[in-house]
Amino acid sequence: MATAATAALITGSATADVKFGALYPFSGQLALLGEESARGVEIAVEEVNANGGVQGEDVTLVRGDAVDNNQAIGEARRLIAREGVKAIMGTYSSSRSIAASQVAELSGVPYFELGAVADEVTGRELQYLYRTNPTAEDMGRMSVQMIVDEIAPALDKDPSEVRVGIIHEDSSYGTSVAGHQERFGEEAGLQIATVQGYPASTVDMSSLVLDLQGRDVDVVMQTSYQNDSVLFLQQANESGFKPAAIIGGGGGYSMLPTAEAVGTDVIEGVLDVDFTQYTVDPAYAPGMEDFVETYREKYGEEPRSGHSLNNYVGAMAIFAAIDGAESFEPDAIVEAVEQIDIPEGETAAGYGIQFGENNQNERAKMMGMQWQDGKLVTVYPAEAATSEMKIGQ
Repeated sequence: MATAATAALITGSATADVKFGALYPFSGQLALLGEESARGVEIAVEEVNANGGVQGEDVTLVRGDAVDNNQAIGEARRLIAREGVKAIMGTYSSSRSIAASQVAELSGVPYFELGAVADEVTGRELQYLYRTNPTAEDMGRMSVQMIVDEIAPALDKDPSEVRVGIIHEDSSYGTSVAGHQERFGEEAGLQIATVQGYPASTVDMSSLVLDLQGRDVDVVMQTSYQNDSVLFLQQANESGFKPAAIIGGGGGYSMLPTAEAVGTDVIEGVLDVDFTQYTVDPAYAPGMEDFVETYREKYGEEPRSGHSLNNYVGAMAIFAAIDGAESFEPDAIVEAVEQIDIPEGETAAGYGIQFGENNQNERAKMMGMQWQDGKLVTVYPAEAATSEMKIGQ
């Protein structure tokens, strides 16, 4: 890896020729996955610079800390007006992305969302916003597919007999996913026993756990961040609430620190729908093993979540497209990005990339995972799985 590029990434100094913004929550409640997401872009920049840069120029990645919506707006303005970035990459948090991308749109600067899933991110008909990652709709659809295809048969039930409780943190992210889970669940004939939102900052979910127990649900679907994922799992365990399946949605359920916080016994068998993680059939995700090796060398630890992998995949596709653009002017960047055509099975995340309606990547897909023996393994769909789903074992 290029040492000059590494220094630029760490310090944010202008030691290279062209600047791109990295706008993530680097501090505050969402910092862990914000930092993990940004690491994927950092690895992409080092790889790009080691291979000649973009349009013959080295890339400097300038950080912006989107600790909350207001700061996301302020940092987007700083990156554009003071740092002169040619585009912004980010942002993991849907609410921060929605706020900051509006600033970029008004400034005519491309904004590439590599990790936020809420509908509203690409639902505003913005000209300069493009999203490479899967969406809330993808997450909702796969959650229900797993119930219909795997969980209901394992319980020896028809899908119409499965009672589902949907709980979610109440920002744009959780509300979007829960809405799709409810819609797809009803279309599949599931019994939707309840849909309830809560603040992600909540410190007590015991009443929600008792409500789910009282409704005799078979499956709980929770869309959450890390702290509320841990809180629900801990309090469900303390209350003796053991539904046939818990399906988490989002980074909280994908992270090793979550498993460590609640304990191996509690996390065992818990399902998760999220971005591609690391125990996946390597034939489905070529380059994933190389990414993990590079990550270990750079950061001295294992990847903490697939968020870094997915941000890396999106960033690499964007940089490759911009490399072929006529210039770094916004319209030239957009024209080049719209030509991206990467088939499924040719990226380290498995899914392909091609932008369609509302500049959303139409080939992006989620994965179904399960915690088994202390590891998060891919169990759905079959072409990516490394293990079978275990229900009621």
